[in-house]
Amino acid sequence: MDNIYIEYNFTIAPKEPATEILIAELGNVGFESFVENENGVTAYIQKEDWDANILENIFVLNSDEFSIEYKQNEVAQTNWNAEWEKNFTPIQVNDLVSIRAPFHENPNLKYDIVIEPKMSFGTGHHETTHMMVEHLLNLNLTNKKVLDMGCGTGILAIFAEMKGAKPTDAIDIDNWCYENSIENVSRNKCKHISVFEGDASLLVDKKYDVIIANINRNILLTDIKAYVNCLNDNGILLLSGFYKEDIPIIDAEVSKYDLKLETFIERNNWVALKYNKL
Repeated sequence: MDNIYIEYNFTIAPKEPATEILIAELGNVGFESFVENENGVTAYIQKEDWDANILENIFVLNSDEFSIEYKQNEVAQTNWNAEWEKNFTPIQVNDLVSIRAPFHENPNLKYDIVIEPKMSFGTGHHETTHMMVEHLLNLNLTNKKVLDMGCGTGILAIFAEMKGAKPTDAIDIDNWCYENSIENVSRNKCKHISVFEGDASLLVDKKYDVIIANINRNILLTDIKAYVNCLNDNGILLLSGFYKEDIPIIDAEVSKYDLKLETFIERNNWVALKYNKL
């Protein structure tokens, strides 16, 4: 029997940073998935986890800085799956990498990543995913030990293996993402990726040559110390999931640990930073 979901359609003005804050707050009360769109975001929660007062303590909805309106309705999971098919468009990076679903045509680029996003996918991550892939394209990953923190669908871990990384750990706190990453790792015939469900507490006594963290700003600020502690000398830290205006606060935190900002990429005000450990 298909699960029943409650769907909320939020119209947000201005969109940022209200959308990012709203998604973070909704995630804390049990919403499982989000699809960003031109006017805001659509959020989904299983009916069994929902109650009529679930938005009562969502701070951003009461903020004077933003105008947020919403409508809700009930949908079956099968309808949701059709929704992500409709919203998930393939990504191509530098005419070298394609990221697509099984139902998309293969453009026959050098690297072809096939994912089936299901509930763990949000179209709003296109910019950050694109930029992280750009960074990885420019790195020699042969036999490098890699961490993909907040792996989502597993895209970046999968691409790292395609570029020669081994072994790679992929970690996400969300159970949907954990399950979906396992599926996508198998779908892309990866042999050197281990997927874990959890947070930065799993990083004790771990060491990596390259760490990828495509997560929201507040989690990054909390966990940067943990990342640095498990980064090998001359290692590389790639950070994304935040806006250009956030660079000073991110850089101030990372700089405490003798990492140097080497370069960053920007797309539609999203940024991805590359740090080297001195």
